[in-house]
Amino acid sequence: MKNIIISFIIIFSSSLSYASESVKLDKAPIDLDDKISLQRGARNFVNYCLNCHSASYMRYNRLTDIGLTDELIENNLLFTSDKVGNPMEISMINSDAKKWFGAAPPNLSVTARSRGADWIYSYLRSFYRDPTRTMGWNNTVYKNSAMPHILWELQGEQHFNNVTNNLKLETPGTLSPEEYDQFVGDITNYMVFMSEPGQQKRRQIGYYVLAFLFLLLILTINLKKEYWKNIK
Repeated sequence: MKNIIISFIIIFSSSLSYASESVKLDKAPIDLDDKISLQRGARNFVNYCLNCHSASYMRYNRLTDIGLTDELIENNLLFTSDKVGNPMEISMINSDAKKWFGAAPPNLSVTARSRGADWIYSYLRSFYRDPTRTMGWNNTVYKNSAMPHILWELQGEQHFNNVTNNLKLETPGTLSPEEYDQFVGDITNYMVFMSEPGQQKRRQIGYYVLAFLFLLLILTINLKKEYWKNIK
């Protein structure tokens, strides 16, 4: 029991230390009922993220849950496989990735659960030019990240002010800041869905279960009253 308490204190202290050192994150616009956003997010994810990052715990046919048909998936999103029932994998070998990037890009299947939606949303909006880095980019959320800013043409080039600790857009991209925020928000929304595709259905079932239990409680109370009404 003593060892369990000590372990809990260590874990709790570590989490507090991590939270105190972490940067302020922006609120991600998550709405898993917004099928259009999820569809845009799936398109953005496949076109920009799935080139280097795999999502092998997610199968293409689960995209039917967000309103896409097998035909739409096959014609527009199936670039790394030949069957809609296959997982979202990539052909890049980890050893090559380490050679090119210094580290193998992580599997993104459950990143939304491990990092959180706000972290992903803030991270994709916090790249800035850094000539000291090999790739020429750095990030205020994840300092010295090995990932280059693959969305820089859309966002433009930001620069970091060491005095004010703020980012400033110096060179505009092809999207306006508002459009880019929506673009990243859609990717984040999709990654939250991808991390647990069945959560919406699970919640719906949960509501039905709660409603049934509430109805059962009423019936049970009335049944008890009926049994005990003649007993004083």
